[in-house]
Amino acid sequence: MRLKNKICIVTGAAQGIGAATCKRFAEEGAIVVGCDRRAELVSEAYERHDVDVTDRVAVDMMVAEVLRQHGRIDVLVNNAGITKDARLVKMTLQQFDAVIDVNLRGVFHCAQAVAQTMIEQGAGVILNASSVVGIYGNFGQTNYAAAKFGVIGFTKTWSRELGPKGVRVNAVAPGFVDTPILSTIPEKVLQHMKDQVPLGRLARPEEIASVYAFLASDDASYINGAVIEVSGGMTV
Repeated sequence: MRLKNKICIVTGAAQGIGAATCKRFAEEGAIVVGCDRRAELVSEAYERHDVDVTDRVAVDMMVAEVLRQHGRIDVLVNNAGITKDARLVKMTLQQFDAVIDVNLRGVFHCAQAVAQTMIEQGAGVILNASSVVGIYGNFGQTNYAAAKFGVIGFTKTWSRELGPKGVRVNAVAPGFVDTPILSTIPEKVLQHMKDQVPLGRLARPEEIASVYAFLASDDASYINGAVIEVSGGMTV
């Protein structure tokens, strides 16, 4: 078990990639702290915290409680994210701000809240959820693309700042993943998405979780500042 007794915080843990990551980390022996605005939906198999990542006070309280209980934090997975899509000429300020607040500012809040602890430990891993949209852009996703581009910037910067302290920072950039976030997309559009992928299908959340588990483990001990694309080859 590659994460045995590691204290691992996962945001956006109630469903999709977050839930799959919690499950995989637990299978790898981790002590999982699942955070979500709807903590009641996080599996009772894990420690659960009701946290809105845009609320810095709530984030700090969660981190303080984890430290009180366990005395350390080994891994943070910044997974929480939302979409509010619209073309540039139609996007409202509310749509733009909401996505930036969760997908970018929330990542900053959580990483900053754990960074000093990891520095003092001389060890730790921060994993950030980017997206292929954060590398290549996407029609109708000005806000999402900006946030996910920003997350890559965070990752590159923090890997330089924290690497000398023993803390690794990496990002994962999934392609199209079969999660509830796609539930409102028409079947015709979903088929078009699948057709763009050489493997001919959407990713399963478990396939993204397995990459997080690898990056969180000592098997990835020399990977720092990387952005790992997990897209089935859609950008080839």
